[in-house]
Amino acid sequence: MKNFKNEPLNIKKRGENGNRLITIRIKEETLSQLDKIANETNYSRNELINIILKHGVDNIIIE
Repeated sequence: MKNFKNEPLNIKKRGENGNRLITIRIKEETLSQLDKIANETNYSRNELINIILKHGVDNIIIE
């Protein structure tokens, strides 16, 4: 077994992964729908919201 005693442990500070923590308000009905989709697809609520937001931002048309 390799000896790891002298090797450094590199830990990035939280938030340095390109993500930011934000707070939003969302209607109960929308949250229930998101939770249902998350359960059906085995995605976390967070993953699902990010997928939906990315799709929306990439495909929005402003008139």
